[in-house]
Amino acid sequence: MVEAVIFDITRNSFVDGPGIRTTVFFKGCNLRCAWCHNPESQLFQPQMMFYQDKCTGCGMCKAKCPNHLETCTLCGICEMYCMADARRICGKTYSMEDVLAEVVKDKSFYDHSGGGVTFSGGECMLQTEFLAEILKRCKEAGIHTAVDTAGHVAWEKFEQVLPYTDLFLYDVKSMDSEVHEKHTGVGNKLILENLSKLFASGAKVWIRMPIMAGVNDSEEEIRALRELVHGKAEKIELLPYHAMGEHKYQGLGMETRFFEVPSKEKMEYLKQLLQ
Repeated sequence: MVEAVIFDITRNSFVDGPGIRTTVFFKGCNLRCAWCHNPESQLFQPQMMFYQDKCTGCGMCKAKCPNHLETCTLCGICEMYCMADARRICGKTYSMEDVLAEVVKDKSFYDHSGGGVTFSGGECMLQTEFLAEILKRCKEAGIHTAVDTAGHVAWEKFEQVLPYTDLFLYDVKSMDSEVHEKHTGVGNKLILENLSKLFASGAKVWIRMPIMAGVNDSEEEIRALRELVHGKAEKIELLPYHAMGEHKYQGLGMETRFFEVPSKEKMEYLKQLLQ
């Protein structure tokens, strides 16, 4: 039985494609974006998140834990007894039926709003066998499908999901390969090659580019993006950096890196360059 490790399923989303959508977040990613606002998505295996600022010090978690918090087997008992919601297991193994059952709940909303389901991450394309099959089942159920990807995978993986994907939300972090590698751990050659192949295949693509001041907010970046996707992408979204994931880094005991938020004036100027 094919299963997937998923860390969240969000219903009533308006930011992951057209209409009202359910977004399924797969765990595991092969990029390490320095500005990542979902650091819990990076590793494939489930993780325990502990929020020190929420903890009241009641000691219930330690009393109930079979190992008294000396080691963690992710059994979930401490999470169950934590009344302050300071402990949470991030990541759970789902069957195909589990995910489909969640997705179909809001089919009437999808139909009314032109929405559907979006598979995101992490990098959902890394769990390709599960992704291709759940996309197929959603299509058979009459549900619009979208795949949110950074594109750093073999083209063969795209070929597996292409027949069942109505829309690709394609993340472009930087058009400069050196800048891309500095801040994500990998260059952008494969990512841009796959994007060009997607265009050639006739797939519908929305480009999404996070903007960090002083990193990828130059005129050269935006002009290069415009040259690559002009007349090919249905939509281009420039998304200003935010630090909403800061508390998640703390919950995982990870170091947080901060970037400067671009001004509204700068964002408007960059959007004008795209036109």
